[in-house]
Amino acid sequence: MTTRAGFIALIGEPNAGKSTLLNRMVGAKVSIVTHKVQTTRARIRGVAIEGDSQLVFVDTPGLFKPRRRLDRAMVAAAWGGAADADLVVLLVEAHRGVTEGVDRILESLPEVTKGRKVALAINKIDRVKSEALLSLTQDLNDRFDFTETFMISAEKGHGVDALRRWLASELPEGPWLYPEDQIADLPMRMIAAEMTREKLTLRLHQELPYQLTVETENWEERADGSARIDQVIYVMRDGHKGIVLGRKGETVKAVSKAAREELEDFLGRRVHLFLQVKVRPNWLEEAERYSEMGLDFKDGN
Repeated sequence: MTTRAGFIALIGEPNAGKSTLLNRMVGAKVSIVTHKVQTTRARIRGVAIEGDSQLVFVDTPGLFKPRRRLDRAMVAAAWGGAADADLVVLLVEAHRGVTEGVDRILESLPEVTKGRKVALAINKIDRVKSEALLSLTQDLNDRFDFTETFMISAEKGHGVDALRRWLASELPEGPWLYPEDQIADLPMRMIAAEMTREKLTLRLHQELPYQLTVETENWEERADGSARIDQVIYVMRDGHKGIVLGRKGETVKAVSKAAREELEDFLGRRVHLFLQVKVRPNWLEEAERYSEMGLDFKDGN
């Protein structure tokens, strides 16, 4: 039996559907999915099995025009993920077409991918008519020599199996990289922090989510099989602390309940989740916070 294994980078603009596609491919919720852009901060890897192939997905942060240190570190991580992968998949939203951001990505692709196979996945195809899809496919293939083009809906699952089969057949021959039962190589502490951060993002619609970060400070396995998880939500100002806590602590309670339920579902056991909110005015400039997110602080320079 010939086994295959390798890394696949999913790249695209923020909100193009990379995390949704990753979760659909892996069949479990590994990368957080929200309606807010730039939520994937670290290169989360999901592992999927297709026949004799092991597909290791590098879900990169969305590529956008960076303005702050955190933005620059995220963009560096995204291009780094693409440069290290065996195969690259560019996701483009069908209804948005070739935006300024897609244009910028296409310009950098030849240099970053250096002759490796790049597939084009046009996502959210249910939002446009077939004529528009054909002309978009033609336009994108005129700008870059894609090995294959796939029409998909990551959310509904259309076309995803065909993409996964193609990726499996194109990976290099070699032994599997991870044990079969492992779906993500991200430490559980980080996955737990991401789940809480997702709930905060969904709850707080304004600018605040980019000014906060969540860290798992303590993880204790209990004798009864449950886990006690202590997390800290770092915000930049006292005013933000008030927003996160909410009136009589209602917001943080609701966030804690939603995150705990999802964690219990993910881990398949009881979880006791304790959240604290702390003000750290300069967390965006602290190297330690970046390494907690799996980013390189120096990339932000």
